[in-house]
Formats: sequence, C-alpha cells, structure tokens
Amino acid sequence: MQDHQSSTPRTSTPRRAPVVIIAGLAAVGLAIGGGVAWWNGRSAAPEANAPTSTAVSPSPQTAPAQQTVQIYWLKTNSDRIELAPASISVPTNGQPDATLKAAFETMLKGSPDAALTSTIPQNTRLLGLEAKQDGIHVNLSQEFTSGGGSTSMQGRLGQVIYTATAIDPNAKVWLSVEGKPLEVLGGEGLVINQPTSRSDFEQNFSL
Repeated sequence: MQDHQSSTPRTSTPRRAPVVIIAGLAAVGLAIGGGVAWWNGRSAAPEANAPTSTAVSPSPQTAPAQQTVQIYWLKTNSDRIELAPASISVPTNGQPDATLKAAFETMLKGSPDAALTSTIPQNTRLLGLEAKQDGIHVNLSQEFTSGGGSTSMQGRLGQVIYTATAIDPNAKVWLSVEGKPLEVLGGEGLVINQPTSRSDFEQNFSL
C-alpha cells in the first residue's frame, strides 16, 4: 500500500533579509535625516562667524577755536579824533598769522557801530600778512593810499599799526602796498618809518 503524500499544500516560509542589510539601511536613513535637519538648521540660523554690521554714528563736529583780539576804529572825542579799540572773537588755529588776518578782514569790512568809524577806503584789500621774527609784515592793496586829508591818512595808519600789533603791542610793523614798502603816504607826504610801531606812531603823529 503506497503512502500518499498529504494533499495539504506546503506553505513557503518568507525569507528574512539579512540582519546586516537592515542595519545598513537604517544607518543610511539616519544619516539622511540628520543631514536634512543640519541643513535646515543652517538655513534658519545666521552664520556664527558671519560679520555683523554695526551702525556707526557720525562723530559730532568740533567748533573751531576762537580767540579774542582787538581791532581799532576811530571815534570823535570832543574836538579831536582818537583810536578806539573793539574786542572781537575770530577763529584761530593757534598761529598769529591766522588770528591777525581774521582781525584785518573784519576791520576792512567797516564798523557795525555808528559811533565808530574808519578812514581806510572801503575797497582796500589785505593781500598778505605774516608774523615773522622781525615783526608783522602787512601788505595792502593800492586803495589804501587813495583819498586825502592829513587826519584821514593818520587815522588809517594808526588803525593798521595798532591792529597789526593786537597780539604783541611791542611788535614792529612792516607796511607795504602792492608788495612795495610804503615810505610816504598821501599827498601831504606822511613819512612812514620801516619798520614802524605803536611808539613810533605816538611820537610822530597826532590825530
């Protein structure tokens, strides 16, 4: 009697993937997931070493230094004319040249005070001024010599000498017109010593 094989079909057992392959796939997945997370973090957060822009506020501008100096006008006192000092503030860089130039430019513009006047012609220009060891060298334009009258000439000469020596009253003054030493002023022939000074003016001229 033959043994008959069982009619019940034999079911196949599913094969399991090797453990090594599964572990490898898992590692790849973790690596990819971690890389995405790292990239997202890098995109969202600013670079740690990236330079940051800092707003720089402009530094406040320093006002120029000022120095008080005297310029000289003329005023009437009873029946005579005399020199009248007036204090003004001018910008300075600490150099006498710059201070005296500013003082002269102010004087040549004319007096803002009706009680004070000037006999220096309005169009007179300061062509140069230098403070040297031998004194103050002043160079004026030709207009300085225009006009007439002994009092007018003496008055303008006194204004120039005294304003030029505003920083150092004992300084000598070398006065030139258009670059040439001024030795005689006006038709009256006022003789001007070179150099001249405050004491020289007081001895030789009377307003």
